[in-house]
Amino acid sequence: MSELWPYATPGIPDKLFKQLPGIPLTKKEVRLLVMGYLRLKPDAHLWDIGAGTGTVAIEAALLCPKGSITAIERDEEVAGLIQKNCDRFEVTNVEVIAGNAPECLSTIANKPDCILIEGAPLKTTLQAAWEHLKTSGRIVVTANNLEALYTASETFSNLRMRNIEIAQPTINRLETRGNRQIFASVDPIFIISGDKLE
Repeated sequence: MSELWPYATPGIPDKLFKQLPGIPLTKKEVRLLVMGYLRLKPDAHLWDIGAGTGTVAIEAALLCPKGSITAIERDEEVAGLIQKNCDRFEVTNVEVIAGNAPECLSTIANKPDCILIEGAPLKTTLQAAWEHLKTSGRIVVTANNLEALYTASETFSNLRMRNIEIAQPTINRLETRGNRQIFASVDPIFIISGDKLE
C-alpha cells in the first residue's frame, strides 16, 4: 500500500500521476477494465509493453505486492517518468526498462504470466511476446483504432490464442464546463485478451 493511495482496490485518480505533455495516460475507468482482463494472481509477473505514464504498472504493483512488474517504454525520458511515478506511489516491485519492443524483450530475465501491450509495433511485438509468455499465460492488448483491432485479432488467431475476448466499452465522465456539468466521453478503446494454453 501507498500513503498516496492507501486502498486495496485499483482506480487511482488520473490527477495523482505525474504526466508529461503528449504522453498517453490510460484513464482510470479503462485501467479498471484492463486490470480485470489481466486476471493477475498475487505473485504474477506482468510485462507492460508501451507503459506510457506507468499507470497500469503501478496499479498492478499495488494489487500484487508479491508479484513483479516490468514496465517497458522506448523513450528514456518517459521511462524516467514511470520511475518517478513508482517512487511517488512507493512501489518497489516495478522494473522500468527503456527499450524498443520487440527487440528488448529477449533481454528480460523472467518469463511473464501476463503481458499487456499498450503500444509498440503490434504484430511483431505480439509474436515475440507470445514466445516469452508462460504456458497458461494471458495477453491483453489495448487498441484505439480499427487497424490495430484487426491486427490484434488476426495475430491472436494465427498464434492459436484461446479464450479470446474483445470489448469496446463506452465510458462517460461528469465534467464541469463553465457553469454547467456535462457528461464527456472518454476516447473509445478496444480491449482484446486471450490465453496461451499450449
